[in-house]
Amino acid sequence: MSTAKKRQATSLRSPVHPSPHSMHLYHLDPLQDCRWVELVANHPRSSVFHQRGWLKALSRSYGYRPLVLTSAPPGARLPDGVVFCEVKSWITGNRLVSLPFSDHTEPLLDETSDSFEFTEWMRTECRQHNWKYIELRPLSWEQPSGSPLRASQSFWFHALDLTAPIGQIFRNLHKNCLQRRIRRAEREQLSYEKGSSQGLLDDFYWLLTITRRRHRLLPQPRAWFRNVIACMSPNAEIRVVRKDDNPIAAIFTLRHRRTVVYKYGCSDERFHHLAGMPLLFWKLIEESKCAGAEQIDFGRTDLDNEGLIEFKDRLGTTRKKITYLRYTESAGGKDALRSYLPGTRRLFSVLPGALSSRMGQLLYRHIG
Repeated sequence: MSTAKKRQATSLRSPVHPSPHSMHLYHLDPLQDCRWVELVANHPRSSVFHQRGWLKALSRSYGYRPLVLTSAPPGARLPDGVVFCEVKSWITGNRLVSLPFSDHTEPLLDETSDSFEFTEWMRTECRQHNWKYIELRPLSWEQPSGSPLRASQSFWFHALDLTAPIGQIFRNLHKNCLQRRIRRAEREQLSYEKGSSQGLLDDFYWLLTITRRRHRLLPQPRAWFRNVIACMSPNAEIRVVRKDDNPIAAIFTLRHRRTVVYKYGCSDERFHHLAGMPLLFWKLIEESKCAGAEQIDFGRTDLDNEGLIEFKDRLGTTRKKITYLRYTESAGGKDALRSYLPGTRRLFSVLPGALSSRMGQLLYRHIG
């Protein structure tokens, strides 16, 4: 039996400060073990980022190996699980992240789960594998006393409640920046389409490329979006608005149970006066509510991105601060790739589309 398989089948009792009710901890492969699918389907704190399709897209696109830490032995019902991806990078270091390119990923623990044992496992495994750090990205999580986890990055998280009547939701939109612009877009008779076809993906990716260039950032690889659609359909959709057959704005959304997640948005700035993005957000709100969704997750926003924070506030969302948590054996410092970005953003803004896409394909796997 290989070393990796032995580790998956072997109990991982933490030897550090064991509690009187010490648990045995086990690995499982969420891409193969159907118990993970059942836990995600039923756990109240699960999200779209726990779905097997999302994990499969991460694995296919970037080569990350997903694993779940649980107290359940093989064959037993799964009462809990913390999902990670192993990120191997000679640029940014080897680490465990829960989860790469995911705005938040709650540890799926129940009332009987011993969170102290889970955090102590991180301490032991980080030393054994020489990982740079282990990172959790919870929306909220009460740490046990004496936890080795430390605060890392913080963000604003925005969500829109869809349980109110649709008329009230519209009235809660900012009057000048959204209500009037939506009416303007409707008068422009923009065409609208949603789905997951190759044509919609092509339009979306072209708009994404020019938007990322405008923001001096590399676009995510095209294969990432193709894999998300392939692995998550019908829970992944693209919405596009056009003017005279020209795509002018697009958004990429995901769905989990009664929550719709706005994940990516992009537009052609030459047509911003036509208000394509406000129209898309209103279509998303209307259609999500009609389909029975109770919330739209508008994701995380950097604390210093005042323009995006204000825009999301104007949609009538509520926001709260979320903080990622890390366990690390070494003193903190900036990730290597992140430290290079300020000096390279000017270069990203002038790269041809095909070359910037290729560079994104090479570099994004190191960022997760």
